[in-house]
Amino acid sequence: MNLNEIQSLIKFVVKSGASEVELEQKDFKIIIKTNHEKGKTGDSEHTIVQTPIVVAAPAPLSSPAPAPPVEHKSPEPSEENSGLITVKSPMIGTFYRSAGPGKPPFINVGDEIVKGKVVCIIEAMKLFNEIESEIAGKIVKVLVDDATPVEYDQPLFLVKP
Repeated sequence: MNLNEIQSLIKFVVKSGASEVELEQKDFKIIIKTNHEKGKTGDSEHTIVQTPIVVAAPAPLSSPAPAPPVEHKSPEPSEENSGLITVKSPMIGTFYRSAGPGKPPFINVGDEIVKGKVVCIIEAMKLFNEIESEIAGKIVKVLVDDATPVEYDQPLFLVKP
């Protein structure tokens, strides 16, 4: 199964509203889970959060114990970081500081940012998503290296409001 087929399967699962799909072939196994939190407004229901979770691995010969989830810790609070706001990744993907190779970064340490200014790009499934600042302030620290993978809610920048 190639990447395009996997991406199509993910889109199908999300659109179908299924909570879990498992596909097993000779040499691999894919499990796609979606988290649904239903909220009620009047007589209708609507989906508040819907995020696909994909697990792809070779089919195991035996059933090993599942690995614990990896968590990214925020920088330890210190006197230096007190009063700073952490800008976090809104999605899983690859973090880029600039629009392309050889182009200047969107922001540098010491730059003033305003609400709505593009601060980075996160590539997810061949889509380049411009991440805009939700706060105004001064960039104090960039916490992620360019072209590295990031997780959902991983700290990216420290901003002094």
